[in-house]
Amino acid sequence: MKLDPILTKATRAVQKGRYADAIHLLESEAVRYHDSFRYFYILATSCLYAGDFGGAYTYLKRAREIKMRDPYTLIGIAALHLRRGETDRAIALYLEVLEQDPHHRLAKRALSVVRKSGAPEALSAWIEEGRLPSLFPPLPKLPTSVGTKILRIAAVGALALGCTGVVLELLRVPLLPRRPVARTGLEATALESRDRTQAVQTGGAYRYILTQNQVVSTYERARALFIDYRDEAAKVELNRILESNASEPIKNKARLLLSYATVPGFDTLKDKFAYVDVLKDPFLYRDVHVIWKGMAANLRGGQNTTDFDLLVGYDTRNALEGIVPVHFNFAMDVNVEQPLEVLGRIVLGTGKDGPGAIIRLEGLAVHQAALSLGAEK
Repeated sequence: MKLDPILTKATRAVQKGRYADAIHLLESEAVRYHDSFRYFYILATSCLYAGDFGGAYTYLKRAREIKMRDPYTLIGIAALHLRRGETDRAIALYLEVLEQDPHHRLAKRALSVVRKSGAPEALSAWIEEGRLPSLFPPLPKLPTSVGTKILRIAAVGALALGCTGVVLELLRVPLLPRRPVARTGLEATALESRDRTQAVQTGGAYRYILTQNQVVSTYERARALFIDYRDEAAKVELNRILESNASEPIKNKARLLLSYATVPGFDTLKDKFAYVDVLKDPFLYRDVHVIWKGMAANLRGGQNTTDFDLLVGYDTRNALEGIVPVHFNFAMDVNVEQPLEVLGRIVLGTGKDGPGAIIRLEGLAVHQAALSLGAEK
């Protein structure tokens, strides 16, 4: 892996304590690194250690949108909640980290500090003593390039084998790109011979009528997509199965396959379906995750919820593709004057034209480059 020169330069500046230099360098490159988690993590920690807590919060929130469960991102946001006196929100984030890694030292240390402090006044005094940075996430480190790793391995190997005069023929083998490991544990979802010969059922009303070969090929295509970690594309095929005349045993295996699906982030969603495609046949896209751009309108915020109408395609203010209601199960800031991207799960509702006539989004995250998520310094 060739190291990114800008991120490398910023990381070196941060490691030397030159936080302002790193911030100045990175903030001018926002467009280039629009979806780079590493970019936002470096920028966030630079602001954090420089004392720019408003900037740190903004960039940590964006980092979380890209990698929703990154432990150090959660710990950084939690530290800012502690600083604001929002202990409950900080504790929730620390517990989320420990849910992933019960032995995470920094999260355990932070919870210990909160417990020992007891009253909010005691915790506030602890923070005013300048001790909060001990709970900050670590500064970024320079990644090791593949070439450096190879040289290190070769050096160790040469040292170990040189004593016996063994020639390292391995160094002559060309390096191949690393392929992702295929998903395992799907054995129970494989079709049996009886499933293949009795793939359809007769009688009843179905949205899609498929032949026996079509049912089998559609299911196998969905399974292959799951094995390749293309969960959203697989869901489209499985929805076709579930809304069709496929046999109940195959539908049950389709439901089992759906249980393996994982929730994507902005950086992990491989197959992106446009609003116009979903509009043509919404039932194929039930529970599929999408990323749609547009503008927010009719913003409504509750204590623990956020709702708005997404004007899909209106981010350029040239064309409006449609209006989609969006619901978030948490409170968040949304700037209705700026374009945004929404990552969400498609939910079908009943309208005047019947079931499935209304397309909604159950929101997971929002990316809004110009969004101000905290103004404290």
